[in-house]
Amino acid sequence: MFKFGLIIIGDEILSGKRADKHMSKVIDILSSRGLELSYANYVGDDSVRITAALKAAFDSGDVVFSTGGIGATPDDHTRQCAAKALGVELALHPRGAELIRERMQDVAKENGQPYEPERDDNKHRLNMAVFPSGAELIPNPYNKIAGFSVSRVYFVPGFPVMAWPMMEWVLDTYYAPYFNKNNYAEQSVIVEGSMEATLTPLMEKIEADFVGIKVFSLPSVDHPKYGRHIELGVKGAPELVKNAYPALIVGLKLLNSTLLDELKR
Repeated sequence: MFKFGLIIIGDEILSGKRADKHMSKVIDILSSRGLELSYANYVGDDSVRITAALKAAFDSGDVVFSTGGIGATPDDHTRQCAAKALGVELALHPRGAELIRERMQDVAKENGQPYEPERDDNKHRLNMAVFPSGAELIPNPYNKIAGFSVSRVYFVPGFPVMAWPMMEWVLDTYYAPYFNKNNYAEQSVIVEGSMEATLTPLMEKIEADFVGIKVFSLPSVDHPKYGRHIELGVKGAPELVKNAYPALIVGLKLLNSTLLDELKR
């Protein structure tokens, strides 16, 4: 089973000019297919850091989505950094260039103008099809300007309207055999006013008794409904959760914990 990662590139995210929408959506896209996001990295428009992040992604063997920075303006570095991380040259992808030309013709027709392939701005747009040598295309249903992939790292634009369907296409095209919508469950309870240190021995016991289960603790000090509380739960294969959760509840009752709402996922 693969691990799934996400790299979100762009100064605009780190400066607060734009709010990231990708991570929550990627979690939804994966979970709807029975998959989980293992990690996410945020990287500004810094060539050295982008190259390092991409090299780690290529070396990991994980399935990694990289969003942003694949345009052709001076602040877009992702394509160049990917090539550097791989130790290969950049090259114009013939089919990628053909799709860009198709898009330019469509736009010209929509605007009632002639298509001028030798115009400087049109020639510049072809740079968006310059990818690391050996890259494969990811189709873009929004405007035909493709993303690209090398190994199991998939590069898509920063625009959600383009990126999200492209990610779904990648998963449905290459990873459908790994989908299992019934391989994960999560069940938890709101524990009022407790301390994590008090609950830790119980958490350790549950993980020891039910191998493959992960116990999680999410404390809050000022929740509008529950006030100071801990959401304590178990996650893993449904059959394990089915057995581990009752044992967790028994352990909490032995600690005289005050239990509120129960939650399932």
